[in-house]
Amino acid sequence: MRIAIINGPNLNTLGKREPALYGNTPFEPFLIGLQQQYPQHLITCFQSNDEGAVVTALQQAGDECDAVILNAGAYTHTSLAIADAVRSLGIPVIEVHLTNIFAREQFRHHSYLTPVCKGLIAGLGLDGYRLAVAHLTAKP
Repeated sequence: MRIAIINGPNLNTLGKREPALYGNTPFEPFLIGLQQQYPQHLITCFQSNDEGAVVTALQQAGDECDAVILNAGAYTHTSLAIADAVRSLGIPVIEVHLTNIFAREQFRHHSYLTPVCKGLIAGLGLDGYRLAVAHLTAKP
């Protein structure tokens, strides 16, 4: 299975950004461990702070991958363009958030993505990505 992890704004600063909320682990070492845990699957990662680049990455993943794990960061709460891209993919997309967005500021409680994604994992830190991969790769 080919799985694209697509991360939005500020996720390139994991390990440095607000460690009390987001933890001390940078994404790259976590990704390497995830790829080693699932060697039979191709897991790639794309990150951008630019909304249009996230849309383009989603469209490309729709053509090249079997599933997407999407952490759109703050664009979750603002981007109809990303929601429209997810809606058009035709492959499963799992929305992931490191923090529990429903336990945070009120504006984070609304997601344009949740209604167009297969599922949502929030509040479990980086382990949310692993759980998404486990779900996507489980044999029915």
